[in-house]
Amino acid sequence: MMSLPFYQRHHDHYDHAYRHKALQSTVSQYQKETKSKSAVYAQGSTAYARSSAAYRHASAAGFSLDSSAAYSHGSSSAYDLESAAYSYGSAAYDQSAAQSKRSAAYSLESESLSNTSAAYSHGSESVNKLAAAYRLGSEAYSLGLKDSSLMIEDQSYKMSPKAKRAKQSLVSEDKENEVTDYSVPIFTGRAVNISGITDTEEERIKESAAYVAKRNLFATGEGISVSKVATSSTSEEEYHEKKSRKVAIRESAERVALQKTIEETQAFHKKMNQDKLLHAPEFVIELRSHTVWEKQNVKFRCSVAGWPAPRVTWYKNNVPINDQTPPGKYIIESRYGLHSLEINECDFDDIAQYRASAMNVKGEVSAYASLVVKRYKPDIDPSLLHAGSVSMPLGLGVSPHGYASKFEISFVDTFDVAFGREGETMSLGCKVVITPDIKLFKPDIEWYRNGVLITPSKWVQMHWSGEQASLTLTHANKEDEGLYTLRVVMGEYFEEFSNYVFVRDADAEMPGAPGAPLDVQCLDANKDYVIVSWKQPAVDGGNSILGYFIDRCEVGTSHWTQCNETPVKFARFPVTGLVEGRSYIFRVRAVHNAGVSLPSRVSEPVAALDPADRARLRSHPSAPWTGQIIVTEEEPAEGVVPGPPTDLQVIEATKNYVVLSWKPPGQRGHEGIMYFVEKCIAGTEDWQRVNTEIPVKSPRFAVFDLAEGKSYCFRVRCCNSAGIGEPSEATEATVMDDKLDIPKPPDHVMPTRNTDTSVVLTWKEPSDAKELVGYYIESSVVGSGHWEPCNNNPVKGTRFICHGLKNGESYIFRVRAVNAAGLSEFSQDSEPIEVKAAIGGGLLHGVCPELSGKAGGLTDCTTSWEGMHESSQPVFDTDALLKCNAKFNRDTLPSSSDELGSTGGSNMREMVKDTITSAPQKAAAKQARKSQPGDPLTLEKVTKKKDIAPPSPPYDITVLESVHDSMVLGWKEPEVTGGTDITGYYVNYREVIDGVPGRWMEANIKAVSERAYRIENLKENMVYQFQVAAANLAGVGTPSPASQSFKCEEWTIAVPGPPHDVTCTEVRKDSLVLLWKEPVYTGRSPIIGYYIDMKETQAKEELWKSVNEKLLQKKFLKIGGLKEGVSYVFRVRAANQAGVGKPSDVSRPAIAETRTGTKEVVVNVDDDGVISLNFECDQMSANSTFVWSKNYEPIEDDSRLSIDTKGGKSKATFKDLAEDDLGIYSCAVTDTDGVSSSYTINEEEMKRLLALSHDHKFPTIPLASELAVEILEKGEVRFWLQAENLSGNAKADFVFNDKEIFNGEKYKMKVDQKTGLVEMIMDILDDKDEGTYTFQLQDGKATNQSSLVLIGDVFKKLRDEANFQQKEWHRKQGPHFVDKLGWEVTDDCNVMLKCKVANITKETQIVWYKDSREIMVDEEHDFKDGVCTLLISEFSRKDTGTYEVILKDDRGKDSSELKLTDTAFSDLMNEVCRRIALSATDLKIQSTAEGIRLYSYVTYYVEDLRVGWVHNDTQIKFTDRVKTGVTGEQIWLQINEPTPQDKGKYTMDLFDGNTGHKKTVDLSGQAFDEAFAEFQRLKQAAIAEKNRARVLGGLPDVVTIQEGKALNLSCTVWGDPTPEVAWLKNEKSFVSDANCILKFEAGKNVSFSISNVSTHDSGKYSLVVKNKYGTETSDVTVIVMPVSGQTDTVQGHDENNTTVSKKKRNMTASKRKEGEKKDFIKPQVEEIIATEKTPDPNEIPPVETEKDTQSNQQAAKKTDGKAAVAEKAPQPAGSLDRQGKKTPEKKP
Repeated sequence: MMSLPFYQRHHDHYDHAYRHKALQSTVSQYQKETKSKSAVYAQGSTAYARSSAAYRHASAAGFSLDSSAAYSHGSSSAYDLESAAYSYGSAAYDQSAAQSKRSAAYSLESESLSNTSAAYSHGSESVNKLAAAYRLGSEAYSLGLKDSSLMIEDQSYKMSPKAKRAKQSLVSEDKENEVTDYSVPIFTGRAVNISGITDTEEERIKESAAYVAKRNLFATGEGISVSKVATSSTSEEEYHEKKSRKVAIRESAERVALQKTIEETQAFHKKMNQDKLLHAPEFVIELRSHTVWEKQNVKFRCSVAGWPAPRVTWYKNNVPINDQTPPGKYIIESRYGLHSLEINECDFDDIAQYRASAMNVKGEVSAYASLVVKRYKPDIDPSLLHAGSVSMPLGLGVSPHGYASKFEISFVDTFDVAFGREGETMSLGCKVVITPDIKLFKPDIEWYRNGVLITPSKWVQMHWSGEQASLTLTHANKEDEGLYTLRVVMGEYFEEFSNYVFVRDADAEMPGAPGAPLDVQCLDANKDYVIVSWKQPAVDGGNSILGYFIDRCEVGTSHWTQCNETPVKFARFPVTGLVEGRSYIFRVRAVHNAGVSLPSRVSEPVAALDPADRARLRSHPSAPWTGQIIVTEEEPAEGVVPGPPTDLQVIEATKNYVVLSWKPPGQRGHEGIMYFVEKCIAGTEDWQRVNTEIPVKSPRFAVFDLAEGKSYCFRVRCCNSAGIGEPSEATEATVMDDKLDIPKPPDHVMPTRNTDTSVVLTWKEPSDAKELVGYYIESSVVGSGHWEPCNNNPVKGTRFICHGLKNGESYIFRVRAVNAAGLSEFSQDSEPIEVKAAIGGGLLHGVCPELSGKAGGLTDCTTSWEGMHESSQPVFDTDALLKCNAKFNRDTLPSSSDELGSTGGSNMREMVKDTITSAPQKAAAKQARKSQPGDPLTLEKVTKKKDIAPPSPPYDITVLESVHDSMVLGWKEPEVTGGTDITGYYVNYREVIDGVPGRWMEANIKAVSERAYRIENLKENMVYQFQVAAANLAGVGTPSPASQSFKCEEWTIAVPGPPHDVTCTEVRKDSLVLLWKEPVYTGRSPIIGYYIDMKETQAKEELWKSVNEKLLQKKFLKIGGLKEGVSYVFRVRAANQAGVGKPSDVSRPAIAETRTGTKEVVVNVDDDGVISLNFECDQMSANSTFVWSKNYEPIEDDSRLSIDTKGGKSKATFKDLAEDDLGIYSCAVTDTDGVSSSYTINEEEMKRLLALSHDHKFPTIPLASELAVEILEKGEVRFWLQAENLSGNAKADFVFNDKEIFNGEKYKMKVDQKTGLVEMIMDILDDKDEGTYTFQLQDGKATNQSSLVLIGDVFKKLRDEANFQQKEWHRKQGPHFVDKLGWEVTDDCNVMLKCKVANITKETQIVWYKDSREIMVDEEHDFKDGVCTLLISEFSRKDTGTYEVILKDDRGKDSSELKLTDTAFSDLMNEVCRRIALSATDLKIQSTAEGIRLYSYVTYYVEDLRVGWVHNDTQIKFTDRVKTGVTGEQIWLQINEPTPQDKGKYTMDLFDGNTGHKKTVDLSGQAFDEAFAEFQRLKQAAIAEKNRARVLGGLPDVVTIQEGKALNLSCTVWGDPTPEVAWLKNEKSFVSDANCILKFEAGKNVSFSISNVSTHDSGKYSLVVKNKYGTETSDVTVIVMPVSGQTDTVQGHDENNTTVSKKKRNMTASKRKEGEKKDFIKPQVEEIIATEKTPDPNEIPPVETEKDTQSNQQAAKKTDGKAAVAEKAPQPAGSLDRQGKKTPEKKP
């Protein structure tokens, strides 16, 4: 199959947009005509053969020049063109067949001539057609790629050069070995499917361009006519083209279109492929999700390919991970494309989605994985003790409410109102005391800001020490301003403490600059678009803010980019141009004339993702994933042009921009789509494309550069590779103006005293306010003219406490409103108020009067409350609160006559009915209409009306509101309803004048369904009485007795009226739900909450107690802790900013009991996943109906919930359970004795139900483990997965590369239904087994599958491991190594090479090698404990090399190698040095004649052990005086000629390559003094030894001489000063005479001569030398032998006549004793021990060396060691030793 040009391959997404329609139709037509062309090509080949034969024949017959020229003009050209044109799609020209035809052609005569003419004519026409076709293609190509002038050569159009990759050769008949110059461009096939833009794209563009033009003309020949004209000079024929205007225009248009296509393609080619070697990153191995236990470590790994090498960034929940904070928590590594993230000691904070993002210049790609951390649950879960739901052992004292029946929580050292500034660190703290104190039961500490739970972050830190709770704002911002609440929760009990924190603006960089904006948020984020919103600052620097600059920064970088060129005033701005998949943060700066503000706090990171992708990630943040890849391969579908977008609308419009939103089309194929936005001025059809260059990816777009005040329409088109779709419907005309106006200023600003430093401020919301963000309040001291902001974060609501005011000062206040359009004007200044505490201490923010067993109320009011008890005393004085109030505005009352006008009572009656209460009867009727018409119970309700009677009278009539001309009454329903529902009430009233009642008058003609009614047109200050009658199907009941007398007058009190219609429902043995309706009269300010009181029915009035100590905003409350069987009554009080109002009427008594047959609402999820609430009642009457409500309000909207009632069962079915459906769902049954129940759906329950619904809709077989692969012992490959449970009918299908495989010789499959284990084993894994393996499970309706992709490096690694394991198994069949060859250093600092072996027999041999040379080992190995060792003593650098050990016997052999070179040798030497350093002895002190020596002994010394010396923490620099060295195993430091500066601490540092080992000795104080004294003594002794008199040599020990001979003896003496010389004979003085001549010359040469020796001369001669340092004697024995004969002179060295023997030389005994007595006095320091010193061979002897060394030694031997002179020490190397002190080991 042929490969199409790049723009015709539909599966390349970036090529589709460039496929021209002309090319599409051309290719389509070309494909359809493939078969038909084969015949044309065959005919062309035949024509060519015939023309060739004719030419041969004509040549042989001698044709004329004209014929030859004509043929040369036609036939050769025809051959060149036809052969090229026909070569595509037809069989190749067969040369042998052509030859046979030529042979046949030569035999033709006249018939051949006619054939030749026909062939000539046919060929000539072909020439013209082909030339025209090619000319058109060449022109088209030249317009797109090259200058047209380059396309003309030799006045003829050349055809496109032959494609290089085709390598085709077209030969003419005459020139078989010559390749023609040109060929018609053709398509050639390729077996390789190339994706993307390749290097041959340009050639294929050329081919396609020529082919399109050629095919259109060559196939049809439309518009072309050929005529032959003969010239007069020659018979050559000329051809002229005659084209119609239509054809010429069409060809010109095609050329222009083709040129444009080629130019666009080249531009795209150049843009997208600047460097063909670059390619975007891709994950070879993606991340794998993990589930670990708490405190375990986990490591994520991935492998990334790409060029340039991608940079990988790790994210946790889309926030970049910093591996430095906290240190050691995260370890990020990147090596050779393998990236890893290690998380140490996982905890629950680590549960998140982790992302690895790889990015280079070609793009970015991400891989995701989740981490789930589990905690081991003990037998007793302490977390459950809060609810008291765990049954604890006896003795722990656990009550139903926790450990104790009640905890008392109190706050000590509470935090006050705090004031801070931006950038500062602020802390709030409070000591918490909880009694009783139970150790195992810990409180929950929660912090709230403005009622919102605070979670720890980089801005907020929380700490709980066990008794102190603290919250720290590390970098305060204005966003942190608000009411902070500390809540301490102990089981069901909790206490709160609150106070306000104010944060002021930081100092501006430029004076007068505005404050920083705040609360920057990202809204409506999409793929390339996000809306940034913020709040305006309170401080504008005295000038109006001109606008705001928005900056963005990509997460992980620090580069901020400004998003808008000109400031925007609107506090929302759409940011476009984001890169899909990346995360950004934003900040905002305010601008005005004085400068630019500081930037705001950055927003939370937001990812540029499709909302569906973001929702998917958010809904499954920790879904476990095993890391296996499931690949779904789809056949590429034909491109589908997308349809128009839908639901296009303008979601935001300002005078600067418009934001459009739409939904993607349903028809869009399988590929992604993008959008083009178009605009036009309203009323025209001049549509202009807004984004002309780059289409947008998101279904959101912000349009800028629109003219202010003009109206525009917009529409959107979709595009993909198949083309651009039709436009959507245009929007309505949108005027370019701000749709959101700046709000109007608030009014009715009213201050009220609170404390000594605060004021309560209230105001009225501005009219027609839209999208209010909040309010800013400012205060000013009266008369100062200087305004200060009271808050820097807009407050919601219309009440605020201004803190930080000065006591005694008078202040005025003003307020302005804030929305996205800007800040309103300031309100009018309030009335001045002096700051001081209100009577009773005032009202703190959020704190209301507490009930301590008594109900609170108000006294000293202008109007007395009917029925107010004496015990209800006030907790504060209302007059103090109302003292400075402005005049009450009656417009706020719903009964104001100014609003009613002349319509009177009817309008107000409807108003009251619509405003005061809801109608459960209406809801019941509505829900009853939803019941099926054929329901028997419904029919019974209609027909059965027996056993009913009129109801009893209502009772407890009270006034809910009173104005000057109307009153609102409330009452309780009758105790007896008469067996059916109440259908309405009738109200009568009468005047009471001077205590005399008048006649009754009807207040209403039509029955009212509510138990509250406003009676209009009453007389002001008139006293009235009322009565009420109830009606049902049986008729109107007896009216109630006349009520108390009520005066119709204007209520002017500030507190609200009483709530009404207090009812009890869902009564159980320990709880019930209390419902009520809000007061009709709300007082001077809106109601802010309710207090509920309760008491036992028979209890006294003073025993009322409060149920809730905190205000309750809801109008229902579930009250628990009731005693079973006890009757209770309840009442409700409403509160507003002024205080707490009158309590409601007491409810009906309710007995706490669960009646028999009571049923609860049950939630159910059916097999189809439908979620429903079900309630069943068996106590229904004929008229009973089910009434469903949400949060105890009737359900009016049935779009989310459908209700179905059949008989005594009712079902409420959720259509699409979502967050909008969260709440309490209750169902009550009318006309019963209070049958009702409820069910709460919170967020956690919703998630549970949705998960259960999904499981029921799409049942899956739960897998205990996904498909995994492992290698068995023998190298077999095992694929396996395990299901949690399987039935006996479960089956599994095994699929490899989309083909099912079966059990056989290669695959061994097994399914174990009992264990759920499914496995497949392969003996060998070869190259053909690379691909995707899938196990498909089916067990009834439930299915599941898991796939494992083994391709590329993953497969190669698995295959190599399997092969290795197989070889290992075979290796272990003989002797083998269990542990490879390694090393260890013994305690003696020797190196032992060792390895562990197995499967050894007696015949097994072991051979050691070093550098391939065998090591001879004396003793044989006994393989004891399976360990072989080789000991290397005193390991040093000479032992470096490669060691190998070989095991072998008849079963096989195994080897292990250990390279001890380079790094390995260094590591080993470091360990040897470490052991040597550890063997070092403590430093000792030794005195010598030269100075003081410090030394230590080691086991042995190697050069790699580096030795350093430190003196008083300073490194010693070695000189001739201070030097160090090693002698044998001794390491020493020699200090010659020590001085007092040498005192101090000396440290020897032995560095083993990694660690330093220190030995320390203190050479100071007594130790230095004693060592120095010994040095001085040894020095003197050395001097004496050096300078004493001595005989150096020359005299023999014994001389034997014959009588008559001459004896001459000589020697050398030395001493300083020059010694005295004396001779002794036989111990007697001996002097020179004539016979014996004694000489002493030059102070050193001594001679002894006897000219004629006689026997009398025999004897012992002694030479005595002496100076002041000592005396030495040298003896010689002369033996004279009596003989006769000639007398000769004999020297002492005459070997023939004289015998010489050696003799010791001794000092004079007297001198030795004298010397001992003088110098060897025992020192007084007993700790000093004299020891013999090892001489240093490198030291130079102090005595001069004589030539005759032997003589010196003889002289030394003759010296008596005991006879020393006084100045000479007997041991020159004597030393003083002192124990050194060891220094702790430290690294150098």
